[in-house]
Amino acid sequence: MLRRGFLLIVGIALLALPASALRINGSTTVNPVVVRAAEILQAEQGLKILVDTQGGSSGGIAALGDGRVEIGMSSRPLSAKDRERFPGTRFQPVPIGYDAVALAVSRDVWEGGLRTLTRQQVRGLYEGTIRNWREIGGPDRRVAFFNKEPGRGTWEVFADWLYGDADRAPLVSLPEVGSNEEGRNKVRSTRGAITQISVAWTDQRSLFAVPLIADDGTAVEPSRDHLEAGSYPLSRPLLVITNGDPRGEARLMVDFLLSPRGQGLVEESGYLSLGDLAR
Repeated sequence: MLRRGFLLIVGIALLALPASALRINGSTTVNPVVVRAAEILQAEQGLKILVDTQGGSSGGIAALGDGRVEIGMSSRPLSAKDRERFPGTRFQPVPIGYDAVALAVSRDVWEGGLRTLTRQQVRGLYEGTIRNWREIGGPDRRVAFFNKEPGRGTWEVFADWLYGDADRAPLVSLPEVGSNEEGRNKVRSTRGAITQISVAWTDQRSLFAVPLIADDGTAVEPSRDHLEAGSYPLSRPLLVITNGDPRGEARLMVDFLLSPRGQGLVEESGYLSLGDLAR
């Protein structure tokens, strides 16, 4: 599995930010890379950069559209609805790396025999028609599905894969989690648990990414090799987004993230760099 990486967010309410600071908001998946880049730019160039994750990817896109930040972070592609909602914003997404959404289960589920999932089984777990893991080869334990908040980039990628369009996903009554860290902690501490999460947060010791059965019947895990080959179905670009061409400090941040040092931070955080995917 990809290496795990996490760095504590600079958690300051956007409304309280100094007007002179470069303001960034959005995806908790992209956040570790940007926070580390911000620390370097602040130390070496004296920039004031404040990073937050309110609302995840959709929150970052909305904050950029409203003019509350100069850079949005997103772990899902921009949609036509995003552009329609903010017609005055010239969204310019810049990929800085790639990641996979994993279906991750707790240790007891993995050790109880659950080793793969089909799309139909995932749908059954999500919709509640499969309520006990023993129905699909796991332990005799009730399923505890912690659903990523709808609107988060991770959930959008999951729902697009499962239903062809996130808008077709049915309403479900499941406990919700926000950040990757929250999802990881819930699954680690709950028996029979599963959630959708960035694969960089799994470790195959306390949180296990389950391989998915492809259409040809082979099991495909969210590994670096399968991401590079494009064979894992829940892969996604990691984006920073500006309003038009980035300028000033926003330009410095974007250029740094695309530089060899910035791409090194992408890899250190557990994701594929742009160079990895181009090989």
